Amino acid sequence: MTADPTPGYPTTTPASSGLTAPLKNRHSIVDDVTDRLITAIAVGEYLPGRRLPAERDLAASLQVGRVTVRAALARLVENGLLETVRGRGGGSFVKEQWSTTSGESVHRTLTARWEELVDTLEAVRLFHGTIARAAAENRTAEDVDALRYCLEDYRHADSGHDSQKADERLHLAIGQAAHNKTLRTVLLQLESTISLAAPAHLWGMPEGMRAMELRALTDHELLVDAICNQDASAAAEIGAEHARIDLELFQEAMQRTRV
Repeated sequence: MTADPTPGYPTTTPASSGLTAPLKNRHSIVDDVTDRLITAIAVGEYLPGRRLPAERDLAASLQVGRVTVRAALARLVENGLLETVRGRGGGSFVKEQWSTTSGESVHRTLTARWEELVDTLEAVRLFHGTIARAAAENRTAEDVDALRYCLEDYRHADSGHDSQKADERLHLAIGQAAHNKTLRTVLLQLESTISLAAPAHLWGMPEGMRAMELRALTDHELLVDAICNQDASAAAEIGAEHARIDLELFQEAMQRTRV
């Protein structure tokens, strides 16, 4: 993404693939961008209370014009998913995660790109395993301290947005511990084709969120221990398995559209 670079990852523009790939169908570009933004909110890329990136950054990520993004955001406001705040610190904020019409948008977005999405998620999973292995092999004493701190930060974070941000910080610390800029760059490029909020991960729907967070905590504990103990094989296996959560959350969103 081109929006506000996150420490630990270089700024990058995603390639045209995954959920950011233009969809060629009879719908207008505004329709497609509207569906993509609704899906991003529905699967928890942006949780209630979170501000979406600026129009120019969304336009760059989605490879469309700012006028298109503005029109799509206006539709989300009409649907009750967003609210607009004016002035300093303002912008488009998530109000609700799922409206009565969200299922149609989520279904269109995911079914049209499902095969490519699954393929990209598998690549992301493998890269998470590779970076975890590299972290176990290359971590320093300073990295160990940072990983332990981030783990405790996640452990004590409130459910929802705070946990999502703590998770992001922990994975950034793992990436730093790998000491390989190329691996971090490729992973971010892949994740940016799936999530507009990358390197933040999608966080799912409220009803299953806490269970997912606790499951992730167990994974995080095992992963940090493996990296700190320089057990490269275990770190690679745990890191790759942990990354399956993203696909499961997309599958849950698809299942909800069929209810």
